[in-house]
Amino acid sequence: MAGRKVKPPQRRAPAPSRDGPPAEGRPALDDIRRSIDDVDAQIQELLSRRARYAQLVGISKTASGKAVDFYRPEREADVLRKALARNKGPLRDEEIARLFREIMSACLAQQEPLKVAFLGPEGTFTQAAVLKHFGSSVRALPLAAIDEVFHEVEGGVADFGVVPIENSSEGTVNHTLDMFLSSSLKICGEVELRIHHCLMGRMSRIADVKRVCAHSQALAQCRGWLDIELPDVERVAVPSNAEGARRARDERGSAAIASRAAADIYGLTVLANEIEDRPDNTTRFLVVGRKLFSASGCDRTTLLVSAQGTDDAGALFRLLQPLSEHRVNMTRIESRPSHKRKWDYVFFIDIEGHVSDPPVAKALASLQERASLFKVLGSYPRAVL
Repeated sequence: MAGRKVKPPQRRAPAPSRDGPPAEGRPALDDIRRSIDDVDAQIQELLSRRARYAQLVGISKTASGKAVDFYRPEREADVLRKALARNKGPLRDEEIARLFREIMSACLAQQEPLKVAFLGPEGTFTQAAVLKHFGSSVRALPLAAIDEVFHEVEGGVADFGVVPIENSSEGTVNHTLDMFLSSSLKICGEVELRIHHCLMGRMSRIADVKRVCAHSQALAQCRGWLDIELPDVERVAVPSNAEGARRARDERGSAAIASRAAADIYGLTVLANEIEDRPDNTTRFLVVGRKLFSASGCDRTTLLVSAQGTDDAGALFRLLQPLSEHRVNMTRIESRPSHKRKWDYVFFIDIEGHVSDPPVAKALASLQERASLFKVLGSYPRAVL
């Protein structure tokens, strides 16, 4: 029709996807997902290559060996430190360490899984320390007491054991120290674990709690919170936090202090989170085995010693003087009764370095000459994270 202007057709905007409208200048979500799939395939191929190399390590050592024959804590510590040094984000160091630990655990388990005894039952923080140090491809053996852990490793039923040694708030676990007085086991590693305590039970309100069951260490670590929130509630010390969780499951009015994992295992309701008095509450665990291992480059050595003539003034000073002379740093010292005669003590000492390091070797040779008792309990990699 003459004189009428025709409007050009309007371009219709693409319909937004359920994941939101595409941002200008950014790749489409489907393209990103395809890239992720490509990366996943590459990761899987590299994992398979790593597992095959791990098989070759086993074959090169012995065709009939067990997993414990291939396990090298100094090598694993070195792998983790290199992974952390390479990390530029966005994953946190803790996540990188956990991923690499699981990779090494799965590769080692191709031969057969390591058997690791720990202070049980299931749901304890010691079990969490086992998984943090060895990964989840191990066979974890829960035991009722620390001495049972030592005996199972000594007898070869377990390859390694994990036991608590000290807490940053409440100090040393003396039962573990005392086991080293008679045991031939060596310390092969250490684990540091942040401890978050939860109050849990079958009830739905804290007001319904009549008693709180937990290990004496856990009760002590939450003393301030309990004094404020549950001042009139009975506190019952039990052999482990997991045993406390079991009682909370079975007894009306009982609550427990334990890990969130214990709440899942025993079907309990978490009534309060992170009730520990100190935000940096950390427990150190020891890994015990039947032999010493080589240096990793960042190690700790634990000694059991006794001074000659402990009644003499300056006996302990003279015993430890070689450490200062050879510039070996002592990080911890604990005294315990020797169980030989009254008022007779032995000393547990932690120093930096490995027994094969020249300054440490010279210091220990001199220290041994001055000691009435001298025993290297272990030279092992320091905890990585």
